[in-house]
Amino acid sequence: MDPRTSAQDVMRCDLCETAVVQMHCDTCLVNLCKACVGEHISTDESKDHKVVKFQSRKSTPLYPRCTSHNKQQCTMHCDKCGNPVCTKCLASSQHLGQHLGHKLSEILQIAEEKKDKIIKGVIELRETIYPTYQDIASDVQNRMSQLEKEYGDLSTAITKHGEDWHREIDKLVKKLKAEVDEIKSTQLQTLQKHLDEINKTMSDIKDEIDSNNIATDTNDLSKLFSVTPMANTCIYRNLPQKLEPVFPKLIPGKIQELGKLFGALSSSSLTSDKHGYSMKTPQKSTEAGSSPQVKQLLDEPEIVTTIDTGYGFLYNVACLSDEEIWTSGPNSTMKLYGINQGSLLKSIRTKSRNRPHDIAVTKSGDLVYTDNKNRTVNIVKNEKIEEVIRLQNWEPRGVCSTSSGDLLVIIGSDDLTETKVVRYAGSTEKQTIEFDDKGEPLYSSDSDYITENRNLDICVSDCEAKAIVVVNQAGKLIFRYTGHTPAPKNQPFYPQGIATDSQSHILTADYNNECVHIIDQDGQFLRYIDCGLSEPWGLCIDTNDNLFVAQLGNSQVKKIKYL
Repeated sequence: MDPRTSAQDVMRCDLCETAVVQMHCDTCLVNLCKACVGEHISTDESKDHKVVKFQSRKSTPLYPRCTSHNKQQCTMHCDKCGNPVCTKCLASSQHLGQHLGHKLSEILQIAEEKKDKIIKGVIELRETIYPTYQDIASDVQNRMSQLEKEYGDLSTAITKHGEDWHREIDKLVKKLKAEVDEIKSTQLQTLQKHLDEINKTMSDIKDEIDSNNIATDTNDLSKLFSVTPMANTCIYRNLPQKLEPVFPKLIPGKIQELGKLFGALSSSSLTSDKHGYSMKTPQKSTEAGSSPQVKQLLDEPEIVTTIDTGYGFLYNVACLSDEEIWTSGPNSTMKLYGINQGSLLKSIRTKSRNRPHDIAVTKSGDLVYTDNKNRTVNIVKNEKIEEVIRLQNWEPRGVCSTSSGDLLVIIGSDDLTETKVVRYAGSTEKQTIEFDDKGEPLYSSDSDYITENRNLDICVSDCEAKAIVVVNQAGKLIFRYTGHTPAPKNQPFYPQGIATDSQSHILTADYNNECVHIIDQDGQFLRYIDCGLSEPWGLCIDTNDNLFVAQLGNSQVKKIKYL
């Protein structure tokens, strides 16, 4: 072990390597004993050696050397040019000609500002960006564990289904299980590669932090100015895409026609969602409180305002902002109203001139509507209508925009025998939700409204089944809510519009009982909003948890405060 650097020994002079360090040359960054100071200075008399006590090391700034005037120190900084300048530069006519009117600053002041920027970048890398990548890596690892479990469950389901069959289907069972293993292996490889890339970036971030810390910890201004603040920090803010496995499902058949009816795996993939991750928020003090804010239900909900829309019947309402709402009725016109004045701000007609079946607003503020007669899902951008999805032999019904920017669409078959929820990224189908774990349909043919809860559960209003059907993000059934007794008008539960709030409450309009049900995210009834509503149909909730109720018969929108 080197005695000069050993933690078991005192620091020794860099020249004689025996005497204890007492002095330090801030110019050469050399540790010296008192006896070696003269020898050190005499070895290179061209330098202006700044020898100080060891305890005061790094106290003398090392000014950059001028690139135009050799050996001249740059003690000033030209703010406009962004370059250090020496006294000869300032005195030269050439420099004055180029820099006439240029503002000059003390280079030490600029150095401190630059150091502050670098330190801020290091803090962001260390406290925000790097922890975010840690979370992303953990998320990918969790998805890999989930992938193992899901494919294990899938293999078990295939095996159990195969037990009811005879020897003729053994080969088919093995084939399907081999497909599962192959898909699992492919997706695991993709996720592992994704994780390796994330770990590589995390390593680069740590290197960046270490490099910047060295630059800010030295008094060598040349090293300090070699660092560009925030350059790589901006690169690392662009978080990686989020890979989420879409798991195939066994679609069971009946024993007749073995090869056709035994079942096949649905499509699977690893979808890439650039909006999937968000930057980790640095921890705040407990005084800042947690998010979301806990809100209590009011004893008596309050109707804040009423807006007349002028439709013959009013079906749908969607919040564009806390000041504006979109509405739709029995014709092709969708109307935008200002909430405070109740004034009509804008009207848009559907492309096909059919009435919209449902409307929603995306995260970016664009209006989306479904045209079930034309079999399309459309988006309105800058008052121009773009067709996003066109279906064959299926018609779209309810639609909502998710927190990740996807669209969830309820679609029904033309013969009214099948209904499913499909997740789209643009026009690409990412996920299909149709059956429960027993292979039974989740939804009836009259499921019209859909929303995503804050916890990412998917909530569907199934009018024919007189139920609210809630599944998790993976499409597994969590619960069915079938109403609460006694109901305000003692009529059967007849759910229509559905919405969720910041507390993960689920609200649904009950047309028969002229009220709104509030249940929690686990399906437990909390209370009714029963404040003189007339034929409630569509619902939406703004960012302040105000409820908007579209009343079918009188075509009014009621704004209600209930939290």
